[in-house]
Amino acid sequence: MERGPPNMTVSPTPEYPGYGSDDSTENSENESTFGSFNFYGWMKILFLLIAPLGLLGNGAVLWLLGFRIRRNPFSVYILNLAAADALFLCGSFLIYVDEFVNIFYYLTWTMLFFLRYISYTAGLSLLAAISTERCLCALFPIWYRCRRPKHTSAVVCAVLWALTGMFWLVHFFIWEFVSPPSLNFFTIRGAWFILLTCVLCVSSLTLLLRVQCSSRRRRPPRLYLLVLLMVLVFLLCGLPWEIEDFMYIHFNIHLMPYWLFEPLSYVNSSVNPLIYFFVGRLGNRRRETLREVLQRALGDEQELGGGTTNTPHTSSAETTL
Repeated sequence: MERGPPNMTVSPTPEYPGYGSDDSTENSENESTFGSFNFYGWMKILFLLIAPLGLLGNGAVLWLLGFRIRRNPFSVYILNLAAADALFLCGSFLIYVDEFVNIFYYLTWTMLFFLRYISYTAGLSLLAAISTERCLCALFPIWYRCRRPKHTSAVVCAVLWALTGMFWLVHFFIWEFVSPPSLNFFTIRGAWFILLTCVLCVSSLTLLLRVQCSSRRRRPPRLYLLVLLMVLVFLLCGLPWEIEDFMYIHFNIHLMPYWLFEPLSYVNSSVNPLIYFFVGRLGNRRRETLREVLQRALGDEQELGGGTTNTPHTSSAETTL
């Protein structure tokens, strides 16, 4: 059994509002068995090998942005996104370890389970905010430079974390101490998910068109390439997790096997640090430290319609993007 705490009985409907259900997991496991060890079991072992790499990458980003690099408005978002990805991977890793050694009590398992939801929802919200802000910067560069409040990034991140945390904590206490949430709760959650996805897609498409038009005249800035790559990875790897859950809860439909969309979500949380360092190294052949590469990726001040400033120095990090 996969989607409930240890020793829970499997029911026709999901015991927890998870990305997939108990019965879907058992079906996928029964359909793909290699001898005495099923295919999904091998996928879990693969995740246990990959998750530490993702945690290492996000941990490096958290360390550099938290203590080694002076933060700018954009890097504040990246810092919070790395924290969300690290929490998601950490919660998933501990849950999978428990499936092999069975060390957690029911309440601990449930808290880890909801930690994954909080971090996943926060990551999606932060990515939508990042894409929207870059879109506004591309469409209204003068207004963005002159009128944007100084602490907008920090305030937006705090609000998104607070809303996400309150939403899932209320869900947790209702589920544990009152009764299973009604369908209205899942409808609200689905509406929030659809809204964030629409904002993410519209802002990213607008940004892509703006970059495409500008690239005919000059090289597009690194930040726009960085955002577009992050959104593309999320749409390919992170989005299927929520879509599968939404379709199952509301329509009792499984679009893909559990062993496919679950590992994809872990890839989504692990690959962002690679994107940061890839974009930072792009077009630069000389050897640099990780700090300099990350600074270069997040500190490119070139704006669409503006001048070019490709300095990776810390002193320029406080200028408004």
